[in-house]
Amino acid sequence: MRPDVDEALRYLGIPHPTGELCREAEKLADELSATLQPRYFYRVCELEHLPDSICLRGTDVTLTGSTALTMLAGCDRAAVLACTLGARFDAKLLAVQARDMAKAVIYDALGSAFVEAGCDQAEDDISAHVPGRYLTDRFSPGYGDLPLELQPALCAVLDIQRRLGVTVTQSLMLNPVKSVTAVIGLSDTPQPARIRGCAYCNWREDCQFRKEGKTCEA
Repeated sequence: MRPDVDEALRYLGIPHPTGELCREAEKLADELSATLQPRYFYRVCELEHLPDSICLRGTDVTLTGSTALTMLAGCDRAAVLACTLGARFDAKLLAVQARDMAKAVIYDALGSAFVEAGCDQAEDDISAHVPGRYLTDRFSPGYGDLPLELQPALCAVLDIQRRLGVTVTQSLMLNPVKSVTAVIGLSDTPQPARIRGCAYCNWREDCQFRKEGKTCEA
């Protein structure tokens, strides 16, 4: 697996990068994929639909808000997913920052694209293990109106500190930094793409397009 260079450059707000920048990004992508790969773990849970929330049976997790209700409408199960590049990426990023900040910015964006590629691979794995089921878009705590405060409970359900070395900080961020949790609904019927745009993007806080008043779809 390799990070999507075009996606990484979009995170930086560079829709039409120069040839030199592309070559540098491609070189860094090769270095990154040669030294580490995303790791992930998921758990499939049955759902209990309540009037204003959805419970993951067998856990203490209750999904509240319109995002979860909309995304999981018609779903009887959901996969809870975590994916990370691990502490090695953080250490490498610090080393690159000490030598070349411009290169570090590219490396950081490649890390974001790489963990998203890991999530995509996890979705393929989930699909293979639930034949005949249809997956919703994945959605994460802190986006839409799914509370960020849900993060510790999702991490506990997955036991990702032991499995992946991922912890939750006091500010509810994940550590290592290139780590993601998400929920994916499973249904017997095809699922439309229900969430699009900045409000649901995992990288909206660091997006250069948003800082310039634009979107990556513009």
